[in-house]
Amino acid sequence: MATCLRLGRCMTIDSRSLFVSTARCSSSSSSSSSSSSSGNSKAGKKLTDRLSAVIDAVNDRKLPPELRGQRNNVRSETDMINVVEQRIWHSMEEGQFENLPGKGKPLKLDTNPHADPAEDTLYRILSKNGCAPEWVELNKEIRSKVSEWRISLKKAWATKCSGDHSEWAERSEALKLQLREINDKVFRYNLIVPFGRQMFGLKWEKELGYLEEK
Repeated sequence: MATCLRLGRCMTIDSRSLFVSTARCSSSSSSSSSSSSSGNSKAGKKLTDRLSAVIDAVNDRKLPPELRGQRNNVRSETDMINVVEQRIWHSMEEGQFENLPGKGKPLKLDTNPHADPAEDTLYRILSKNGCAPEWVELNKEIRSKVSEWRISLKKAWATKCSGDHSEWAERSEALKLQLREINDKVFRYNLIVPFGRQMFGLKWEKELGYLEEK
């Protein structure tokens, strides 16, 4: 039901007109907000696409010229290695390695460019004085003891194969004790040796498996 509001003597407002005008204002404001939000989303998408294009271009520049524009076809490092090998072979065929400085002369191995300067200096001092780093001496000791231990194990295994199980039991206990001592030296060696030169310890079951296979 429509109602009228009388304001003063000559101003009248119809409630129906007020509702329609309010609805129009709210609809116009909602449409403007939705259009602005859609505009913001489109702008954000354009910015994301531009950033992705820049990243793709940068990554493409990192590839060799032979693979540029084919970044999606590069599946592994093998593709890169193949390109590098092809370049090396082409350079060799063209004779680009023939006139390199120092060709035919012995390499200068006095210094290691990949080693820590302090360690490299220390090793050179030890070498000049006829000494070796501790891990080098420990490596020799471990290899010698492992060789002797395996010879003893082989002899003890022969007693077992001959049927003397009591002798085998006695020798095996002594060999297990020596194995633990060797593994202790291996543990110490792995703590002081440069990275990449670590070695594995001995395992009793694995050593016995080698003898059973023979």
